[in-house]
Amino acid sequence: MLSDKSFPVIQATLPLVGSRIGEITPKFYNRLFAAHPELMDGLFSRSNQRNGAQQQALAGSIAAFASHLVTHPGTLPETVLSRVAHRHASLGITEQQYQVVYEHLFAAIAEDLVEVITPEIADAWTEVYWLMADALIKLEKGLYAAQANGVMWTPWRIVAKTPAGTGSMTFVLEPANDTPVTEALPGQYVSVKVTLPDGLRQVRQYSLSGDAGTTRSFTTKLDDGGEVSPVMHRDMKVGDVIEISNPYGEITLNEDEGPVVLASAGIGCTPTASILRSLAETRSDRQVLVLHAESTMDSWALRSQMTEDIERLDGADLQLWLEQPEAGSRTGFMSLLDVDLPANASLYLCGPLPFMKNIRNEAINAGIPATKIHYEVFGPDIWQAS
Repeated sequence: MLSDKSFPVIQATLPLVGSRIGEITPKFYNRLFAAHPELMDGLFSRSNQRNGAQQQALAGSIAAFASHLVTHPGTLPETVLSRVAHRHASLGITEQQYQVVYEHLFAAIAEDLVEVITPEIADAWTEVYWLMADALIKLEKGLYAAQANGVMWTPWRIVAKTPAGTGSMTFVLEPANDTPVTEALPGQYVSVKVTLPDGLRQVRQYSLSGDAGTTRSFTTKLDDGGEVSPVMHRDMKVGDVIEISNPYGEITLNEDEGPVVLASAGIGCTPTASILRSLAETRSDRQVLVLHAESTMDSWALRSQMTEDIERLDGADLQLWLEQPEAGSRTGFMSLLDVDLPANASLYLCGPLPFMKNIRNEAINAGIPATKIHYEVFGPDIWQAS
């Protein structure tokens, strides 16, 4: 918790720093990459730096953490920390890198708030940073220790590359050496390291869309304006060896006996498809409601897999929304207003951010507690910053 000395300082300055954090973080990243350009190779996303998504995510996590310390003294925002820790671990963030971030972040804060910052303010925000950093370091050490190996990147061979709906591709991998393999949980993701045409290595996270356990398959959507997916879709071929991380991600299927609602839009069906597959493989008797939204039926990347798994479960039902409707579907965008949600359900949510915000609000209004709503964000988590 915050010290008695720092608490009133953070309480008083949070509105100012919170209002400026969006301007501070770009200054931080400019300083960081000027001093450590190597961090852009195989760690930070160049495209997320260009579009500002990474800056928003950092700003949101810091602001959310500081706000929690003020509004909920004596506790830590476990959900925020867990989400960040899993993402960091999937990238191989080390304890030493937190000191590097601190140096450049606080230089950026001093630069931006030069007219108002005092040693007292600097000390208080330093305390906030290291409270957050120390909590993340502890979580990340636990995540690393839980893996079946101590290696950040291991080689896997592409054994199948199959079109999956319009503009998507499913990759199936097998280990390319004898490194012990961690069993993945339904809903988790792996990081994939790709070398771009200009030689820069870039990393992206992809949800495991098929069987969990020691197999690895993921489905990606082609982004013509992106850097990584065009290389994967157009250049990678069966037999190629790529580097991937161990599996991470805290949004996994809970083990209670209550109903499950899986709500997704577009390529957001990948983690929900993995959860659905695990339910089908175990012949679960839980009530399962699958809700999915697409532009067209042909665009649904994992249509065959998901419909087959639904048919394998006696207690499963599918409701589908299509912008270009077909027989048996609803028209337009998903809404829960006329969906009969099962009582005591756990909701798993993935898709574009506006979609998830709307469905989450409707679910809460329908009586699903916020604690039973789990969401996965592709890319930097800017939900908490918006």
